[in-house]
Amino acid sequence: MKVSVILPAAGLGTRMGRVQPEKSGTSRKQFMLLNGQPILVHTIRKFTTCPLVTEIVVALRREDIDWVRALLAGERRPVRLVAGGDTRQESVENALAALSPDTDLVAVHDAVRPFVDEGTIERVIQQAAETGAAIAGVVPVDTVKLVHLNKIRQTLTRERLVLSQTPQVFRYELLKRAFEKAREDGFTGTDESSLVERLEVEVSVVPSTDHNIKITRPADMEFARLLLSLEKKTA
Repeated sequence: MKVSVILPAAGLGTRMGRVQPEKSGTSRKQFMLLNGQPILVHTIRKFTTCPLVTEIVVALRREDIDWVRALLAGERRPVRLVAGGDTRQESVENALAALSPDTDLVAVHDAVRPFVDEGTIERVIQQAAETGAAIAGVVPVDTVKLVHLNKIRQTLTRERLVLSQTPQVFRYELLKRAFEKAREDGFTGTDESSLVERLEVEVSVVPSTDHNIKITRPADMEFARLLLSLEKKTA
Protein backbone atom coordinates (compact mmCIF):
# COMPACT_ATOMS: atom_id res chain seq x y z
CA MET A 1 0.00 0.00 0.00
CA LYS A 2 1.45 3.33 -1.08
CA VAL A 3 0.62 6.15 1.34
CA SER A 4 1.60 9.71 0.44
CA VAL A 5 1.50 12.46 3.05
CA ILE A 6 0.87 16.07 1.99
CA LEU A 7 1.86 18.91 4.31
CA PRO A 8 0.51 22.29 3.10
CA ALA A 9 3.06 24.86 4.32
CA ALA A 10 2.61 27.83 2.02
CA GLY A 11 0.44 29.88 4.37
CA LEU A 12 1.32 33.39 5.51
CA GLY A 13 0.28 32.82 9.14
CA THR A 14 -1.42 36.19 9.61
CA ARG A 15 -2.95 35.24 12.98
CA MET A 16 0.44 34.54 14.52
CA GLY A 17 1.88 38.04 14.24
CA ARG A 18 5.60 38.76 14.22
CA VAL A 19 6.96 36.37 16.82
CA GLN A 20 10.29 34.50 16.74
CA PRO A 21 11.00 34.64 13.00
CA GLU A 22 12.97 31.72 11.56
CA LYS A 23 14.09 33.86 8.61
CA SER A 24 14.68 37.55 8.47
CA GLY A 25 11.49 39.28 7.41
CA THR A 26 9.09 36.39 8.06
CA SER A 27 7.03 35.30 11.04
CA ARG A 28 5.09 32.46 9.42
CA LYS A 29 4.04 29.94 12.01
CA GLN A 30 5.37 26.87 10.17
CA PHE A 31 8.90 28.29 10.38
CA MET A 32 8.82 29.51 13.97
CA LEU A 33 11.40 27.88 16.20
CA LEU A 34 10.43 25.24 18.73
CA ASN A 35 13.46 24.03 20.68
CA GLY A 36 15.73 25.38 17.95
CA GLN A 37 13.93 23.73 15.02
CA PRO A 38 11.13 25.09 12.82
CA ILE A 39 7.68 23.70 13.64
CA LEU A 40 7.54 22.27 10.12
CA VAL A 41 10.57 20.08 10.82
CA HIS A 42 9.02 18.71 14.03
CA THR A 43 5.86 17.85 12.08
CA ILE A 44 7.74 16.16 9.23
CA ARG A 45 9.61 13.96 11.70
CA LYS A 46 6.34 12.51 13.02
CA PHE A 47 5.77 11.04 9.56
CA THR A 48 9.33 10.03 8.69
CA THR A 49 9.23 7.59 11.61
CA CYS A 50 5.86 6.06 10.67
CA PRO A 51 6.33 2.71 8.86
CA LEU A 52 3.02 3.05 6.97
CA VAL A 53 4.10 6.25 5.21
CA THR A 54 5.68 5.85 1.75
CA GLU A 55 6.49 9.46 0.89
CA ILE A 56 6.14 12.99 2.24
CA VAL A 57 5.35 15.97 0.02
CA VAL A 58 5.48 19.53 1.36
CA ALA A 59 3.76 22.36 -0.52
CA LEU A 60 5.64 25.64 -0.03
CA ARG A 61 5.75 29.13 -1.40
CA ARG A 62 8.06 29.01 -4.40
CA GLU A 63 10.58 31.39 -2.81
CA ASP A 64 10.95 29.06 0.21
CA ILE A 65 11.74 25.86 -1.66
CA ASP A 66 15.52 26.19 -1.90
CA TRP A 67 16.20 27.10 1.71
CA VAL A 68 13.75 24.50 3.04
CA ARG A 69 15.45 21.89 0.86
CA ALA A 70 18.75 22.80 2.51
CA LEU A 71 17.07 22.72 5.93
CA LEU A 72 15.82 19.16 5.36
CA ALA A 73 18.99 17.81 3.76
CA GLY A 74 20.00 15.85 6.86
CA GLU A 75 16.64 14.23 7.58
CA ARG A 76 16.43 10.45 7.84
CA ARG A 77 14.09 10.16 4.83
CA PRO A 78 13.87 12.34 1.72
CA VAL A 79 11.04 14.87 1.55
CA ARG A 80 9.68 16.09 -1.77
CA LEU A 81 8.98 19.82 -2.12
CA VAL A 82 6.47 21.35 -4.52
CA ALA A 83 5.16 24.86 -5.11
CA GLY A 84 1.97 25.57 -3.21
CA GLY A 85 -0.76 28.10 -3.91
CA ASP A 86 -2.27 31.18 -2.31
CA THR A 87 -4.71 29.08 -0.27
CA ARG A 88 -4.50 25.79 1.61
CA GLN A 89 -6.84 24.21 -0.92
CA GLU A 90 -4.66 25.29 -3.85
CA SER A 91 -1.53 24.03 -2.08
CA VAL A 92 -3.01 20.59 -1.40
CA GLU A 93 -4.32 20.36 -4.98
CA ASN A 94 -0.88 21.24 -6.36
CA ALA A 95 0.74 18.57 -4.20
CA LEU A 96 -1.95 16.07 -5.17
CA ALA A 97 -1.19 16.68 -8.85
CA ALA A 98 2.47 15.86 -8.16
CA LEU A 99 1.69 12.39 -6.76
CA SER A 100 2.14 9.21 -8.74
CA PRO A 101 -1.10 7.65 -10.07
CA ASP A 102 -0.23 4.41 -8.29
CA THR A 103 -0.75 6.10 -4.91
CA ASP A 104 -3.32 4.25 -2.81
CA LEU A 105 -3.98 6.67 0.04
CA VAL A 106 -3.31 10.36 0.54
CA ALA A 107 -2.93 11.80 4.04
CA VAL A 108 -3.17 15.56 4.47
CA HIS A 109 -1.79 16.99 7.69
CA ASP A 110 -1.45 20.56 8.94
CA ALA A 111 2.20 21.61 8.89
CA VAL A 112 1.67 23.23 12.30
CA ARG A 113 0.37 20.15 14.13
CA PRO A 114 3.72 18.79 15.35
CA PHE A 115 2.34 16.74 18.26
CA VAL A 116 0.29 14.14 16.41
CA ASP A 117 1.31 10.73 17.72
CA GLU A 118 2.23 7.73 15.62
CA GLY A 119 -0.73 5.74 16.92
CA THR A 120 -3.20 8.32 15.64
CA ILE A 121 -1.46 8.48 12.26
CA GLU A 122 -1.58 4.70 11.89
CA ARG A 123 -5.21 4.38 13.03
CA VAL A 124 -6.45 7.02 10.57
CA ILE A 125 -4.50 5.41 7.71
CA GLN A 126 -5.83 1.95 8.57
CA GLN A 127 -9.40 3.23 8.81
CA ALA A 128 -9.13 4.98 5.43
CA ALA A 129 -7.68 1.79 3.91
CA GLU A 130 -10.88 0.02 5.00
CA THR A 131 -13.52 2.66 4.31
CA GLY A 132 -11.90 5.09 1.86
CA ALA A 133 -12.10 8.23 4.00
CA ALA A 134 -11.13 8.97 7.60
CA ILE A 135 -10.09 11.92 9.74
CA ALA A 136 -8.75 12.45 13.24
CA GLY A 137 -11.08 14.28 15.61
CA VAL A 138 -11.97 14.94 19.24
CA VAL A 139 -15.28 15.47 21.02
CA PRO A 140 -15.47 19.03 22.45
CA VAL A 141 -15.36 19.33 26.24
CA ASP A 142 -17.19 22.67 26.31
CA THR A 143 -20.90 23.09 25.74
CA VAL A 144 -21.42 24.38 22.20
CA LYS A 145 -24.06 26.98 21.37
CA LEU A 146 -25.52 27.86 17.98
CA VAL A 147 -25.88 31.65 17.85
CA HIS A 148 -27.24 34.36 15.58
CA LEU A 149 -26.34 38.03 16.13
CA ASN A 150 -24.85 37.16 19.54
CA LYS A 151 -28.06 35.46 20.67
CA ILE A 152 -28.23 31.73 21.48
CA ARG A 153 -30.52 29.85 19.16
CA GLN A 154 -29.72 26.28 20.20
CA THR A 155 -27.53 24.24 22.54
CA LEU A 156 -25.95 21.49 20.48
CA THR A 157 -25.56 17.95 21.77
CA ARG A 158 -21.86 17.56 22.46
CA GLU A 159 -21.84 13.80 21.88
CA ARG A 160 -22.78 14.38 18.24
CA LEU A 161 -20.08 16.99 17.62
CA VAL A 162 -16.45 16.51 16.64
CA LEU A 163 -13.62 19.00 16.39
CA SER A 164 -11.91 18.13 13.13
CA GLN A 165 -8.14 17.58 13.21
CA THR A 166 -5.58 16.11 10.86
CA PRO A 167 -4.34 13.80 9.48
CA GLN A 168 -7.21 13.37 7.07
CA VAL A 169 -6.74 10.34 4.83
CA PHE A 170 -8.55 9.41 1.63
CA ARG A 171 -8.24 7.07 -1.30
CA TYR A 172 -6.25 8.83 -4.00
CA GLU A 173 -8.94 8.74 -6.69
CA LEU A 174 -11.62 9.89 -4.24
CA LEU A 175 -9.63 12.92 -3.13
CA LYS A 176 -8.77 13.83 -6.73
CA ARG A 177 -12.45 13.67 -7.64
CA ALA A 178 -13.37 15.83 -4.64
CA PHE A 179 -10.87 18.52 -5.63
CA GLU A 180 -12.01 18.44 -9.25
CA LYS A 181 -15.65 18.85 -8.18
CA ALA A 182 -14.76 21.73 -5.84
CA ARG A 183 -12.87 23.50 -8.60
CA GLU A 184 -15.77 23.05 -11.04
CA ASP A 185 -18.24 24.47 -8.49
CA GLY A 186 -15.98 27.25 -7.21
CA PHE A 187 -16.25 25.75 -3.72
CA THR A 188 -13.67 26.44 -1.02
CA GLY A 189 -13.63 24.18 2.03
CA THR A 190 -11.95 24.59 5.38
CA ASP A 191 -10.53 21.07 5.26
CA GLU A 192 -10.26 18.16 2.83
CA SER A 193 -13.11 16.28 4.45
CA SER A 194 -15.53 19.10 3.58
CA LEU A 195 -14.66 18.56 -0.10
CA VAL A 196 -15.12 14.79 0.08
CA GLU A 197 -18.41 15.13 1.99
CA ARG A 198 -19.85 17.03 -1.01
CA LEU A 199 -19.58 13.80 -2.99
CA GLU A 200 -21.98 12.23 -0.45
CA VAL A 201 -19.21 9.94 0.79
CA GLU A 202 -19.22 8.92 4.44
CA VAL A 203 -16.09 9.98 6.30
CA SER A 204 -15.08 8.04 9.42
CA VAL A 205 -13.77 9.79 12.52
CA VAL A 206 -10.88 8.26 14.45
CA PRO A 207 -10.49 9.48 18.06
CA SER A 208 -7.45 11.69 18.50
CA THR A 209 -6.06 13.57 21.53
CA ASP A 210 -6.06 17.13 22.83
CA HIS A 211 -2.27 17.16 22.38
CA ASN A 212 -2.71 17.22 18.59
CA ILE A 213 -2.93 21.01 18.63
CA LYS A 214 -2.75 23.35 15.67
CA ILE A 215 -0.33 26.18 16.43
CA THR A 216 -2.02 29.32 15.13
CA ARG A 217 -1.60 32.04 17.77
CA PRO A 218 1.31 33.28 19.91
CA ALA A 219 -0.24 31.78 23.07
CA ASP A 220 -0.12 28.32 21.47
CA MET A 221 3.68 28.41 21.56
CA GLU A 222 3.76 28.18 25.36
CA PHE A 223 1.60 25.07 25.31
CA ALA A 224 3.73 23.69 22.46
CA ARG A 225 6.90 24.06 24.55
CA LEU A 226 5.21 22.19 27.40
CA LEU A 227 4.09 19.38 25.08
CA LEU A 228 7.58 19.11 23.62
CA SER A 229 9.12 18.79 27.07
CA LEU A 230 6.59 16.05 27.94
CA GLU A 231 7.45 14.20 24.73
CA LYS A 232 11.13 14.27 25.57
CA LYS A 233 10.49 12.92 29.07
CA THR A 234 8.48 9.96 27.75
CA ALA A 235 10.73 9.22 24.76
